[in-house]
Amino acid sequence: MAADVGRIPFFYNTEGRLVQVDYAMQAVSRGSTTVGLKTKDFAVLASQVKPTRPLLEPAEKIYVVDDHVGATGSGYIGDVSTLVDDLRLAAQRHRLVYDNPIDMATLSRQLSEQLHALTMYAVRPLGASIILAGIDELGVQLLQVDPSGTAFRGAGFAIGQHADEALEAIGRGYRPDLTLDDALRLATETIESSNGGKGQIEFGVVQADTRRFERRPLENGE
Repeated sequence: MAADVGRIPFFYNTEGRLVQVDYAMQAVSRGSTTVGLKTKDFAVLASQVKPTRPLLEPAEKIYVVDDHVGATGSGYIGDVSTLVDDLRLAAQRHRLVYDNPIDMATLSRQLSEQLHALTMYAVRPLGASIILAGIDELGVQLLQVDPSGTAFRGAGFAIGQHADEALEAIGRGYRPDLTLDDALRLATETIESSNGGKGQIEFGVVQADTRRFERRPLENGE
């Protein structure tokens, strides 16, 4: 892959892979361990808060996009924040134009198109992957969009450091009839086991009965 660097900004290697997108995926893999899971009644987002320098407050990891949808991400924090701001703007515009909340398919499609466009022009792909949790007329939704612009819909996702191990842990513990407390516990145990011990974790939850996304206070995983 190193031999491809410096040719042109975006170039397929001999395996047919976009080199710069691969680099963006590597940036995501160095980010905080971040997971999402859902049932028909709720969706949970959880992200490890990495230690920062003394006297600095930890960076926000769970974001409210609109009343009914939240997001989290892994990768370069500036890239994650930029994408979240764009999601918020898209949600606000939709409300102004259509006088109703944006649906999850439209929101994720706009994010996918934005990220995909960055793979086609002489700009760098953003080193961030986003997980969206929300509710619309189709029910509780959980989606992930990666730096290539590819969107995935499912019941469980893991991104960031140790994503493969975290996804395996979610797969072992997931059940469609999980209670919210069970899901929060599973997310906590997944992040802790993937990182070798206790740590600070931030949560966000959207529930079918309230139809609102809410951030949960920072917890120490104890």
